[in-house]
Amino acid sequence: MKDLHPQVPLGHLCGLFDKSRQAFYQRQQVIYERALEEHLVLSEVRSIRKRQPRIGCRKLVVKLEERGIEIGRDALFDMLRDNGLLVRRRRNGTRTTNSSHWLRKYPNLIRHFEAMRPNRLWVSDITYLETEEGYLYLFLITDACSKKILGFALADNLDADNAVEALKMALKTMKEDCSGLIHHSDRGVQYCSDKYVKLLNKHNILISMTENGDPLENAIAERVNGILKDEWLYDMGKMDKSTMRKIIPQIVHIYNDERPHLSIDMLTPNVAHSMSEKLKKRWKNYYRTSDQTEKSRLGFSTN
Repeated sequence: MKDLHPQVPLGHLCGLFDKSRQAFYQRQQVIYERALEEHLVLSEVRSIRKRQPRIGCRKLVVKLEERGIEIGRDALFDMLRDNGLLVRRRRNGTRTTNSSHWLRKYPNLIRHFEAMRPNRLWVSDITYLETEEGYLYLFLITDACSKKILGFALADNLDADNAVEALKMALKTMKEDCSGLIHHSDRGVQYCSDKYVKLLNKHNILISMTENGDPLENAIAERVNGILKDEWLYDMGKMDKSTMRKIIPQIVHIYNDERPHLSIDMLTPNVAHSMSEKLKKRWKNYYRTSDQTEKSRLGFSTN
């Protein structure tokens, strides 16, 4: 009001609203402090997003707490929205799986299985990365419990040798016998190939594959693919293949060492992978257990 009527004394304007001059100045001080706090929070958010460009609101709350800034999720969400800093979901896709082949396909062993400790279940998948010179293909192996990327390979083609390279990298992280470990993948020719299957059998790793083309059957691997693209690669724009080969190991490092996951109690994958005790269950089981299915058939509630 003072800006609109600068010639009117401040005391008179305050009287019109039944407020004192002191209340006015106190309010101005509050506005100034809030603006200062918002500037500080947004500066820290931009600093965090230099390394994790698409990190979401809940994870930002944790990161800010680590830097000594306490702010509620809803308050941060409103602040990011008002400043155009919310992360919007992107959708894209191209086919990397060819399951129309004569090689042996294995049954799905994990439909009712939940990995509560690291190195009980590994999931594998392939995703494409678009560059200025065409596509590169990223082969990933992730621990289903800790969400840590254990092995990866980046290649110009979809040859099975690249999948084997990623698997060998993952196997180097094992300090004990692999017996009881389940390896889950889609039914792509790479994972059904003789080289790949022989390497799994050599280490006594159980083989599991999707059966119905349902994305939920390999949801963890699909999710990791999406995180790498949505939170880093899409915002970087197209680059040449040489640059992409340098960038991918850096992104994997940040993902494993710095990015907290809601599904593992806001720990980073590396921290979660080093834990021997059971992790707190923070994730959804999209499939009913056999007990739930039987109860449903008999007419009992499964809630």
